[in-house]
Amino acid sequence: MQTGMDFLIEVIREPAIFLGLIALTGLLLLRKDFSSVVSGTAKTVIGVVILTQGTNILMNSIAPLTEGFNVMYNIDNPEVAPALGADTILSQYGTQIGLAMLIAFLINLVVARFTPIKHVFLTGHMLFWFPFIFVAVGIENDLSNTQLVLFASILTALYIIIAPALLRPFVRKVTQSDDFIIGHPTTILSLIAGMVGKLFGTKGRSSEDIKFPSSTEFLREISITSSIVMFFVYIVVSIIIGFDTASTAFGAEQNLVIYSVMQGILFGAGLTVLLLGVRMMLAEIIPAFQGISQKWIPNAVPALDAPILFPYAPNAVLIGFVVSMITSVATIFITGSMGVFSFVIVPLTITCFFEIGTAAIIANGQGGLRGAIAGSAVAGVVMILLVGLSVPILSGTAADWIVIFGGNDFSLWSFLGDLIARLFPGG
Repeated sequence: MQTGMDFLIEVIREPAIFLGLIALTGLLLLRKDFSSVVSGTAKTVIGVVILTQGTNILMNSIAPLTEGFNVMYNIDNPEVAPALGADTILSQYGTQIGLAMLIAFLINLVVARFTPIKHVFLTGHMLFWFPFIFVAVGIENDLSNTQLVLFASILTALYIIIAPALLRPFVRKVTQSDDFIIGHPTTILSLIAGMVGKLFGTKGRSSEDIKFPSSTEFLREISITSSIVMFFVYIVVSIIIGFDTASTAFGAEQNLVIYSVMQGILFGAGLTVLLLGVRMMLAEIIPAFQGISQKWIPNAVPALDAPILFPYAPNAVLIGFVVSMITSVATIFITGSMGVFSFVIVPLTITCFFEIGTAAIIANGQGGLRGAIAGSAVAGVVMILLVGLSVPILSGTAADWIVIFGGNDFSLWSFLGDLIARLFPGG
C-alpha cells in the first residue's frame, strides 16, 4: 500500500509524466486513433521536458546574481534562522505531504465536477510544494500527524481551487481565450500588479509594441534582447561591487566580461528553449484536455504553470524581472536600514523572474507598457514584505526555503495557514 502510494506521489510530482497521463486520458476519452494517442501523449511529455530544461537553464543563468547582491548588501551570512530545512521535512513528513497532495487534488476534481468553479490544477510540482509549506506551518503549531494531514489537505485544496479562479479573468484578458488558466504561486503578485497596471497604465501601447529603429530591428527577437539585458545586469552589478569581487561572488573562472556575455547568452538560450516547450505542450495538452472536459468534468479548463503565459508578452517578462529587481533591492536597503526585520532578506531573483515576470504580463494586459512597469515596481516591494511576513512563521522549519522561493503565494498562504492552524485543538 505504502509503495503504491509513494509511486503515485512520484508520478504527480514529475510534471512530464503527470501531464503526459492527463493527455493520454483525454485522447482516449476522445476516442482518437492509436497513432494520434501515442503522438499527442509523447509530444506533451517532450514539451514539458523541454519547458523544464529551459526553466533550469534560466535558473542557472540568474543564480550567481544572488551572491553578487549579497556582496552588494554586505551580507556575509544569509542564513535567516535555525530551521529544519526542506530535506529534513521531506524525509520526516513525506507521507503526510503526499497524502495531503492526493486528497487536495481529489477535492479539486470533485469541486470542478459539481460546482461552477471549473478548473483542474495541473502544475504537479506546485501540487507538492503547497502541502509542504502547510505541513511546515502545522509543525510550527504542534499539530499531530493526523491533524497535519487534515490541515494541509484542506489548505492545499482551498489554494488550488481559489487562487486560479481569482486570476482567471486577468489571464483571459491576456490570452483572449479561456483555454487555460494559471496554477502557480504568482497569484497575489499578479493580482496586485494587474490592479496597479489598470490604475496607472494606459491601454493604448503594449509592452510588445515597443518600436525599434530599422538598424536595431534584431531587438524584436526576445532571445537576443533578453541576452543583452542579462549581460548588462551582470556588468552593472560587477561595476558596483568591483570586478575582482564580482568574479569571486559569481564563481567566474574566466574574464568577467566574457563570463557576463556567456551568462546573457545562457539566459537567452534558456528562454528560447522554454518558449519552444510551452508551444509544443500547449498544442497537445489543450486539445487532449477537451476529452476530460467533455466526458468527466464539463467545461473545465486546465490550470497550468506560469511560463505558459510567457509567449503572450515576452517583453513584459523582461520588464517585470528588471523593474522588480530594482524595487526589491531598494526595499531591502530601506527595510534593512530601518531595522524593520530582525533577519536577513536576500534578493529573490527566481521570484522576480517567474512570479513577477508573469505579473508583468497580467499588468500589461490591464494597462499596457506603463501598467507593466508600474505593476512590476509595486510587486517588487510587496514581494519583500511578504518574505518578511512569512519568515517568522516558518522560523523553526522552512525559513531557509521560504527566503529563497517565497515572496509570493507561498508566503501569503503560510501566514493565512498560521492563523487557521491556531484554531486546531493543540494548535
